[in-house]
Amino acid sequence: MTLFPHPLLTVIIAVLFLVLTGLSAGQFVLAIAVGIAGGFGYSRLTPDRVRLRRPDLIGLLFGRVVLDIIRSNYAVARLILSEGRDGRRRSGFVRIPLDLTEPNALAILAIIVTSTPGTAWVEHDPADNHLLLHVFDLLEDDDWIHIIKSRYEALLLEIFQ
Repeated sequence: MTLFPHPLLTVIIAVLFLVLTGLSAGQFVLAIAVGIAGGFGYSRLTPDRVRLRRPDLIGLLFGRVVLDIIRSNYAVARLILSEGRDGRRRSGFVRIPLDLTEPNALAILAIIVTSTPGTAWVEHDPADNHLLLHVFDLLEDDDWIHIIKSRYEALLLEIFQ
């Protein structure tokens, strides 16, 4: 850990502090301390650099997600419009074991699942690495486990881990 993780930011914060409070020996020392603290605080907020192992697969994942969103929009609209007549829809929760551990890959999986109509990321348990997924039209738990693991998690594992 370095004394100045973000030296330019440290200087900018110190100068702004002096502009706002005035210039004196005590304010100068305090400005340096505030600048250093601000640099450390910012370094704690900035995420680690993302390392992609297979960036060439991002296009395939994007295309797959777009097609699944279109397909899910159609399926959910059909279910909602026909709900009053037959009432066959059954929503529920599915617990999915994940192999993903990389935080950026998990965040992308959460975005994919939540942006797909009919599904919602409810909870991720990091202790046992399980995802709790809510499904609008739940037929079989195993189907959703297979969909998440084969369509999204497999590609994310290749891209990130």
